Amino acid sequence: MESRATSVVAAPTGLKRWLAMPEIPRALPFVLFVGLGALQGKLFDGSEYWVYAFKTIVVGALLWWLRGYLPEMKWAFSWSAVVVGIAIAALWIGLEGVVPTLAELWGAGTRVVTGQIPEPSAANEPWHPVAYFSSNPALGWAFLAIRVVGRSLVVPALEEVFYRSFFYRSIAAARFNEVPLGIWHATAFVITSLVFGLAHPDQWLAAVVCGAAYQLLVVKKKRLGDAMLAHATTNLIISGYAIWTGQWQFT
Repeated sequence: MESRATSVVAAPTGLKRWLAMPEIPRALPFVLFVGLGALQGKLFDGSEYWVYAFKTIVVGALLWWLRGYLPEMKWAFSWSAVVVGIAIAALWIGLEGVVPTLAELWGAGTRVVTGQIPEPSAANEPWHPVAYFSSNPALGWAFLAIRVVGRSLVVPALEEVFYRSFFYRSIAAARFNEVPLGIWHATAFVITSLVFGLAHPDQWLAAVVCGAAYQLLVVKKKRLGDAMLAHATTNLIISGYAIWTGQWQFT
């Protein structure tokens, strides 16, 4: 009587086992991008440009390396995504200077409670590498190009994977990876939109609408690619507008 060997599939070990946890590849690029971003302008004069370039390249490479663990991270084209992207860009630009920033709202509320008189403060310098590296224009334009590419390709991918794939579905269910991308969950929708807005304190209202619009695309299309395209369209238009008009606060 022949004995039949039982094949056993070995469980992943080490790094592969860690990455096999569904939350890790979806959160790691976002956390790394934000963490490195906290160092911008803190290390040395002009470090905001060097650190941004570094984090964009590193996180972009990380997303490419993790693509096998992120099956939903696939670009998709639809006219509705393009229209949403254009509309959000128009809203973002149109609300600039109209709606107080969260810092301004917080400061106003604090002054009302404490009766303090606001002190004049210098405005933050906008992102303008061409002016900063005026003695080396090629370097300045290189940093600007990295900024545009980072905002138009890297940021849409990592933020949509984090917010729309991971965060939204994690609120809907503990085992988020078992939840379809297109599921509608009212609580998750509201919380994700608000958190996305709070993550953009200078344009929080536009960001709340932005997050809601991108999430609705995912719910409607049952995939992430349309939200990625809409996000990329928005950021590319805003970057182009900033460069064309010289309103560098939009970069």
